[in-house]
Amino acid sequence: MNSAYFIGIDIGTQGARAVLINSIGEVLGSGEQAFPLSNQSRGEQSPEQWWQDCLLCLQQVMKQAKPLIKPANVVAISVTSTSGTIIPIDKNNRPLHHAIMYSDPRSAEEADYCKKVALAENSNGYIAFNASSGLPKMLWFINRYPNKVEQIGRFIHAADYIIGKLSGRYDVTDYTNALKSGYDVRKAEWPSYIWNKLPIQQNWLQTVQPSGTTIATILPELATALGLPRTVQIVAGMTDGCAAQVASGAVKIGDWNTTIGTTLVVKGVTTQEINDPFGRLYCHRHPEGYWMPGGASNTGADWVTRDFGANLNELTAQAAKLVPTKHLAWPLKQQGERFPFIAPQATGFQPAGLSPAELFTANMEGVAYIERYAFDVIEQLSGERVSAVFTAGGGSNSDVWLQIRSNVLQLPVYKMKHVTGAVGAAIIAASQTHFATLTAAARALTQIEKEVYPRQASVAIYQNNYQQFIEILTAKGYISNTQYA
Repeated sequence: MNSAYFIGIDIGTQGARAVLINSIGEVLGSGEQAFPLSNQSRGEQSPEQWWQDCLLCLQQVMKQAKPLIKPANVVAISVTSTSGTIIPIDKNNRPLHHAIMYSDPRSAEEADYCKKVALAENSNGYIAFNASSGLPKMLWFINRYPNKVEQIGRFIHAADYIIGKLSGRYDVTDYTNALKSGYDVRKAEWPSYIWNKLPIQQNWLQTVQPSGTTIATILPELATALGLPRTVQIVAGMTDGCAAQVASGAVKIGDWNTTIGTTLVVKGVTTQEINDPFGRLYCHRHPEGYWMPGGASNTGADWVTRDFGANLNELTAQAAKLVPTKHLAWPLKQQGERFPFIAPQATGFQPAGLSPAELFTANMEGVAYIERYAFDVIEQLSGERVSAVFTAGGGSNSDVWLQIRSNVLQLPVYKMKHVTGAVGAAIIAASQTHFATLTAAARALTQIEKEVYPRQASVAIYQNNYQQFIEILTAKGYISNTQYA
């Protein structure tokens, strides 16, 4: 029996999840509650409902885990949630409005204004504001509800609300959540333009700490209700994308995580901040002072079930015999690409006359070429080498696709056993309470499920195919030789 345990909570768009892990990363308890989804819930959700569902998840976790553990050995809890979701709370820490979700587009006008002001002030903080950013949502609330302005105690982020319910502290957030609210992660301060040029009061903004910092101990009455010790530490969390990166194991310098779901999201660790003049990448701050750059492509795995869902097992078996193919395809299912190149006019392409199995295989290869180009851009911009790729998402469930990607990238690809935001939050909970660093915690608490290495027989073929793929993108005007820098 491992004697230290950690709980992670994930409040996602579609539901709440919680897990309890031990000191070698085994999941010993889990709970999940789905949120009722509607058109309104994509723009606003009830924080109070989040908390009720979170409590149910924690009760499920403890019910499962109690026969296996000593509850007195639960050390810490942390929380992850969506980036850019904002809640205005009053001076008694009660929500003044539903959570304004990251996916709510209503603050687009305020986002343009925030970006204009930040640029005019030459701010070193986050300036790439859009409708999914936190600061414009604060401004939107102030503009729409002027009668509630005097009641505002603070603006907080989604994860902060749950941390507040656990600890009674609503005044602290972390670097990753604060970034899109305008926080300057270089200088570790809020830029003064926020209160000098915008109708936002400085005392509405939270204190910002590195993820993993202990905020407080659990509220005594909550500890009693859940059967937990009163010594449980409540720890500053992370945004969901960064927590998934942590769960994937990609926390050391040179490590990168690619999550292939509906989109392809790349996140990694560098010693220096990446300054991308095209705005394709932005950088979070690693708790140990490194940088965590990331970017999201419109290319992903949405084409798999949409175009080939009925026959996946058979197609995968055939694909294993067809690789490497000579066919060049790009399964972009919408117009426009944003990373690793910006091309609003871009559309996918495929050769004519392919069988379903050939097109299925060529599409997998095409996504791998986009991933390879992403890492080429990253290495060019950072001057640092990508040493390994850790992977997650539905696209990582195919062994054939993992091998294709390893061959195209010419890098090892690792898939971890438990790659969820809740597990990432549990690792963050452990990172400075039981371990010395996040790197040490991730090393101990992530378990490799699959290791895939390049097969030299295919590497040369894929290198040639990749160059041809890049030539096609260049000929179509989607990329240019100047887009690296």
